[in-house]
Amino acid sequence: MAMRATVSRFPVTEEALEACAVQWGIAVTPFAAADERGQLPATGGGGDRVPRCEHCWAYLNSHCDMERWGWSCALCGTLNGFDDDALHRLQRPDALPELTSSFVDLEIPVDGSEGAGDGVQARPVYVAAVDLACSEEFLELIKSALLAALEALIPGSLFGLMTFSHKIGLYDVQGPIPVVKNVFIPPDTEEDGLPVALEDAMPLLSFLAPIDTCKDRIAAALDTLRPTSSWERGAASGQEPDTVLLGGRGFGTAMPALIDYLSSEYGTTFALARVFAFLSGAPDYGDGQLDTRRYGEQYASKGEDPDLALLPEQIPFYKDLAAVAVQAGVCVDIFAVTDEYTDLASLKFLSIESGGSLFLYTNTDDSTLPQDIYRLLSRPYAFGCVLRLRTSSDFEPGNSYGHFFPDPQYEHVQHIICCDSFATYAYDFNFKHPEGFSRALFAAGNVPTASRGDGARHRHTDPAVVQIAFQYSVIEPVKATSENETQSSAGYMFCLKRRLRIRTLQYRPAKNINEIYDSVDPEALLHILVHKVILISLDKGVKEGRSLVHDWLALLIARYNQVLRSDPRTPELPVDVDFLQCPQLQMLPQLVFALLRSPLLRLHEEGIHPDYRIYLQCLFSALEPSSLAKAIYPVLISYSSPDKQAFPRHTLSRAALIMSESPIFLLDAFTNLIVYYSSTADPSLPFPPPHDCLLRTMINELKQGRCITPKLTFIHGGREDSALFESYLIEEQDVDGPGFTTGKGFVSFRESIRHAVADIIETESSI
Repeated sequence: MAMRATVSRFPVTEEALEACAVQWGIAVTPFAAADERGQLPATGGGGDRVPRCEHCWAYLNSHCDMERWGWSCALCGTLNGFDDDALHRLQRPDALPELTSSFVDLEIPVDGSEGAGDGVQARPVYVAAVDLACSEEFLELIKSALLAALEALIPGSLFGLMTFSHKIGLYDVQGPIPVVKNVFIPPDTEEDGLPVALEDAMPLLSFLAPIDTCKDRIAAALDTLRPTSSWERGAASGQEPDTVLLGGRGFGTAMPALIDYLSSEYGTTFALARVFAFLSGAPDYGDGQLDTRRYGEQYASKGEDPDLALLPEQIPFYKDLAAVAVQAGVCVDIFAVTDEYTDLASLKFLSIESGGSLFLYTNTDDSTLPQDIYRLLSRPYAFGCVLRLRTSSDFEPGNSYGHFFPDPQYEHVQHIICCDSFATYAYDFNFKHPEGFSRALFAAGNVPTASRGDGARHRHTDPAVVQIAFQYSVIEPVKATSENETQSSAGYMFCLKRRLRIRTLQYRPAKNINEIYDSVDPEALLHILVHKVILISLDKGVKEGRSLVHDWLALLIARYNQVLRSDPRTPELPVDVDFLQCPQLQMLPQLVFALLRSPLLRLHEEGIHPDYRIYLQCLFSALEPSSLAKAIYPVLISYSSPDKQAFPRHTLSRAALIMSESPIFLLDAFTNLIVYYSSTADPSLPFPPPHDCLLRTMINELKQGRCITPKLTFIHGGREDSALFESYLIEEQDVDGPGFTTGKGFVSFRESIRHAVADIIETESSI
């Protein structure tokens, strides 16, 4: 569990928070195997027996003060007594991980598993739902992706293959030859469901085939897939074949039917079923049809904001379907392979609100889909997760951000259907009262210790404490014996394990504003800022999101300059927009400039496709801070040769390339890796770089640490088109895009910020 706060020294009061203008919050990656420093958790059992505070329900941890018969809560100061079980366990304190480490991962009993040995039996279940209202190229890509998926699945997993177009196809691959049963989808959305339930067409356990014995037959079934012909689609829809091009994509009818189909075995055969839905376009047949004509509307002539018009969902159908999927134990990942408008704004809810992910590929030629699905299935995942953040008594969580949903009953409790080791969530903090932590400060410049005199409901404020509790389930393979070898003939067995992960951190209040600035984590701060920008863009449009970012940076710089000028030892200086006195803040102007130049916040008029913007919103809102920072402001590294690094980081400008005089550059933009040889590179340097060189080793390491597969491109500036590489050299690009200003990129942006800062300072000084 990695946790990164935007500042490691917290503001003392609400006034100090406003005076520094820093985003105050924390980013949490709960299923990360280690913490942000690479430390592993202490492990053990008895997660259900960890003592809890009777006032705030926080868990006993290594920061609590221990007494003979009880303990004082590190969060609220309440004095709690130990029960008999805790006293018995305390006789061996070394056996209590929660007292020896602030980061623990403990096993807890699974409901109904008492006396069941290894726990509740459950098998991994995966279903591929393939769009056949597609092109041959799309289908070939999906076949390659599913063959890669089969290699990633562990033996004993169950796999089902379903197709959809104007009909649903169910495949039984457990016999000598694949058998497909078709159920036709009514074209009229007002008709009451399918003519035949999928269970009646094919029993579910015939549909779900064990990977270990049926892999070759599944591959054979994939080889039989063909796009539906215009004749078939025309006959089904009652149209003339010559008038039907593509379409007949009954995704909105197929998915509810599949979810209902799988639900019968939820809690018996499986604890979580993962569905991979492959789409070549928008649903346009049966239920859940999406009207793609709105993309072609002339919004400018109507005086409307196209970004605001195209970002909301058209219909609530897929959001409602996600709730049904959650109740059925089904998680849906959507893989859209199309360069046409598909309305991901509506479809995204089915994936992100059921615990899945949304992927978009604009072409089939160089798609990383096979690699992405292999990575997705190769890494561990948790499901049925509950995330709870608690804080000490002077502050509290404010907004929460990420692909989870709040508990309807308990505050600050979030449910996560499925998450992997990369999935990250965020919270911002608010003070409960204006005095903040200052009420406990009894000596100037000293951080107080808490009084212990009043027992229960005692306020403990020094230091600030944050505790994250993450309860989750995993499916683990167990060794089959002759007595329990019942799940499959090959003897593969799995059991459901439930675990509780607890992390408790302390943060010291800052003595002054300078300490806050010096403790800033710019990547964590950007993480919180991007979440806020995405929300306001969805609510009020991209232009409003751009204004929020620009205004916040101007306010931060104004506050920083006011702090500088408040020191009588500091001579009167011009406005400093580069944070020259604070290294921790110096990257922020470039990060904000890059955010404004990113497709996330560029305007519709610049040619940003709304589906691509939605995809980036879903991707960016799940990334951990370091990955997000690379996606916003790529890392540019220079090499003097393929085996020798020259400089670890350059600014994204042509001037930086010229000044470095290095012949080779590696640009890491998270989704893209580009190796660029300058036009002046020595012709004797091998191109592309050899596989056994330092540069290739770095590339392989970067690729391994990604949740998605970055696209690798080699460009020789003297021989090939360098437009892709140069598009990332954003510091010479106008912040508002081509045709909007005549400024000179980042330099012009700094000047505009400088004027905004001067206006803020002048306005506030006159009040």
